[in-house]
Amino acid sequence: MQAAVTAPKQRSTIFTYLLAALAGLMFGLDIGVISGAEQFIQTYFHISDNYIEWIVSSMMWGAATGAAGAGWLSSSLGRRRTLVVSAALFVIGSLLCAFAWTPEALVAARFLLGIAIGVAAFTAPLYLAEVSPQETRGAMISMYQLMITIGILGAFLSNLWFSRHGEWRWMLGVIAIPGALFLLGVLSLPESPRWLVMRGRSGEAQDVLNHLRTDPAAVEREVADIQEQLKIPQRGWHMFLQNANFRRSVFLGIGLQVVQQLTGINVIMYYAPRIFHQVGFGVNAQMWATVIVGVTNVLATFIAIAFVDRVGRKPILYAGFLVMAAGLLSVGTMMHMGVLTQGEQIFTVAMLLVFIVGFAMSAGPLVWAICSEIQPLKGRDFGIGVSTLTNWVANAIVGLTFLSLLNGIGPAQTFWLYGGLNVLFLLFTFWFVPETKGTSLEQIERNLMGGKALRDIGQ
Repeated sequence: MQAAVTAPKQRSTIFTYLLAALAGLMFGLDIGVISGAEQFIQTYFHISDNYIEWIVSSMMWGAATGAAGAGWLSSSLGRRRTLVVSAALFVIGSLLCAFAWTPEALVAARFLLGIAIGVAAFTAPLYLAEVSPQETRGAMISMYQLMITIGILGAFLSNLWFSRHGEWRWMLGVIAIPGALFLLGVLSLPESPRWLVMRGRSGEAQDVLNHLRTDPAAVEREVADIQEQLKIPQRGWHMFLQNANFRRSVFLGIGLQVVQQLTGINVIMYYAPRIFHQVGFGVNAQMWATVIVGVTNVLATFIAIAFVDRVGRKPILYAGFLVMAAGLLSVGTMMHMGVLTQGEQIFTVAMLLVFIVGFAMSAGPLVWAICSEIQPLKGRDFGIGVSTLTNWVANAIVGLTFLSLLNGIGPAQTFWLYGGLNVLFLLFTFWFVPETKGTSLEQIERNLMGGKALRDIGQ
């Protein structure tokens, strides 16, 4: 009888996690779609590389705005209803992009779309961290990153199809369809039990946890742990001003997000066809090579999901930064030497794929996981909001400067720059990043507030 009850409960739990992670799918679709559309947009509107940088980066500036308000929205409305708002904005923003009549209108539409992404990028990992059991929390949050990669791949495939006739409006507008499906699905999610306890609704929180967990005793302990953490009298901005230990976790979250963006990943995602043009590919080959990037991105994310809760966060980050550095430094070297033969083209693309593997198995999913794990409960909305805002500001700067770097210092030097940064990130990981594998959010908080060094708060 117990097994018969447990199986439907497990299916329901998996559905809840999957649906929450679908916010990442929408995120990925909007990241990936612009890479294939930008060359057609540039031709259609007769605009410069600099204006293309603004069209690309406007979404990230919108995301920064959305992330800045997502903490308040998530705290006021709850995690589930905030995801509903985000999903509605996805649909509206996608349709406005498809019908943009001027470059300025497209910038504005992508800014609105960015707001949706910023809200989702804050809320979805937070929601997953708060509903997942500690023994699978890393994998559940990594599922969000997997959905991002699947979304990027889906956008690349859509771009390949519509690029045959240069139909950039369809490229941008078609993602309103999965957006509408996501909006319908997210309406069925339960609310975060931690948010419910913070609102004094412990009974409802216990009901949600009973729906998501198979052990009633574990549910009782989890509710008690959350209630214990709520006794801390500080919160949000006031907590940041008054508590030096909380400031440490906020600054670590900021650092992690800057590191993730300066790996160079979104250089590839936003400008992949342009990069493949640099190594001598024609338009159709550029699109196919971009799809291969998307497939690699998806498959490599399974490495993180499989090993993050076994091997741990830090060993995977070390491996990832080494792989990324090797890939980008090799690409830069090939561009410096000149990519002339087909063999050299294949090797350069292979090194770019090596970089993608390194990111997708490490900094991609794990930065989001760690950022959602290290913040104390009463400051979690604020802490994750600040780190997510940082992500999008850094993201926008990368999107706004890449073509200028290519045209300024040259392709080889640009890739060497990003490769060298990945080497430096190994030192950042060693000195500041904690290992949080298998540690409850409440224990991480106790260690942080007890004054342990940041690298030790997961012990």
